[in-house]
Amino acid sequence: MSERHDEAERVTAAWQALTGWLAEHAPVSHASLLPPAADEEITAADSQLRQHLGFGLPVELAALWRLCGGVEHQYIEANEEEGEVGSGAFLPGGILLGPVDALRPRLPEIGRRDVWGSAVVPWLTGDEAGPESGHYVGADGVGYWSLPDDLACDKPGYPSIAAYLEAVHRTLTEGPADTMGPDAPGLVWGCLIWDDPEAPVLDDELEHWRPVH
Repeated sequence: MSERHDEAERVTAAWQALTGWLAEHAPVSHASLLPPAADEEITAADSQLRQHLGFGLPVELAALWRLCGGVEHQYIEANEEEGEVGSGAFLPGGILLGPVDALRPRLPEIGRRDVWGSAVVPWLTGDEAGPESGHYVGADGVGYWSLPDDLACDKPGYPSIAAYLEAVHRTLTEGPADTMGPDAPGLVWGCLIWDDPEAPVLDDELEHWRPVH
């Protein structure tokens, strides 16, 4: 069995375990999952990277997109005024970017050189407006990036997307709550939302947020 196939299999197993947990414990977050990205979208992303930057799409990111093409936040009536709970933000790094949105911060503008320091692709963001920060994936693993100052991408925190997803699932099922940093997993209005109990981002919603552990 090839290494590429092994990577895809491990991503698939990790994603299925995580989304199975969501289906049981956070059904609104589970409902935010989009269908798999079209093969044409994935092929186009790979072609654009090769054409403009000289490297292809990481195998495990392509495998993940073949399972889910991103997320779409669900309407939550109780959240209408505050708007701090995004049902699709069920990963500690934020939301899963689809192929088009993932390439947007990575590809340089026409006529400008690329300033990123590594052959990586953004795939998660907690900053949905930009995005201007989030998590990347490359040959060395998964780490954090931000525009414009943190683009060297040379300090991965996880060896792969699969390892990241496995760590999320392990944190949810086994704990401890701070395994992946100060943000702990909790449930609110059928959503899995990560927040720091010591310095919460959630305000009025915090009284409804219940930690998983």
